[in-house]
Amino acid sequence: MQNSALDIWIAGAVAVVTVDFLVYPFDTLKTRIQSPNYNTIYKDATTNTVRKNVLFRGLYQGVFSVVLSTIPASGAFFTTYENVKATLNKTKSKSNSAILQATPAPMINAASSSAGEMVSCLLLTPAEVIKQNAQVIHNTPGGKGKGKAHPGNVTLQVLSRFRRHPWKLWSGYTALVGRNLPSTGVNFPIFEAVKGYLVDRRRRRLGYNTATNGADTARGRRGIQEEPVFERAVLTGVAASISGSIASVVTTPIDVVKTRMMLAAASDSSSGASTVAAVSRGKGNSIWAVGGRIFREEGVRGLFRGGAIRVVWTAISFCIYLSMYEGGRFYLEKRRAMRAELDNS
Repeated sequence: MQNSALDIWIAGAVAVVTVDFLVYPFDTLKTRIQSPNYNTIYKDATTNTVRKNVLFRGLYQGVFSVVLSTIPASGAFFTTYENVKATLNKTKSKSNSAILQATPAPMINAASSSAGEMVSCLLLTPAEVIKQNAQVIHNTPGGKGKGKAHPGNVTLQVLSRFRRHPWKLWSGYTALVGRNLPSTGVNFPIFEAVKGYLVDRRRRRLGYNTATNGADTARGRRGIQEEPVFERAVLTGVAASISGSIASVVTTPIDVVKTRMMLAAASDSSSGASTVAAVSRGKGNSIWAVGGRIFREEGVRGLFRGGAIRVVWTAISFCIYLSMYEGGRFYLEKRRAMRAELDNS
């Protein structure tokens, strides 16, 4: 029995809210490290050491804007992903074209995840702009934001900068898509391949004959029938952490560019002092212009700034996110199947 759209939305929403709250501090640290003002704000000019009291302050600033947007965005992504993948696989199986029949599964997974990402990015971009500006807003030159501040007040302060130019909340959409498309294009084919390998390996251990798609032993029949939700989630988590780590390394440069563009959006919309003055140097704020400026001023190292912490939190977040999504989806699927069986009996 296939999952309903409601199953997918519920599983995705629970997973994304949990992950947002658990790994958000890592994302804040990554944003601050990638900020063009990192050396002037977060490092002591005399000793060149990290000012930990500044770097680690307010790690949950802007979290609520992300939670409110990622619930519908995750639902939109997985609904699009699952439906496009099912449609492409159905078209492939019914087609008489040799080219379509020879289309590899990773290509279908990549196309499906890319379609889902383009839809979800429309919902995510404003939240990303608000979030990343909120993550650095109270650590700016000029003394603003000294001391503690409530995350909600920080979010409102960022929103006030966009009152005159609300469309700038979508600044960086192309960079977000440019980061997420390669990320999901690399991530999901690897994820599906690793997960498939782990699931097949487990089934062989239980005596499940993958060639005939059946269980050869009583233990195998019992194991496949029960297939614990927890074990399914663990296998998914392992596959997700591997694929997420690889994808995060590949896409770190475009993530740095995206961060700079989104931080610049608030300063472009505000008449006050710029929080990211270094981004505004030079002409143009396109992906290539910002990327070229980072390379000229900071070299290759600048394009990979924050890469290590991004790999760590991406591996953790993808592990939790996809394992909870898969486990929740599988649980809801089994529950609906059991209810249907009881209704028919």
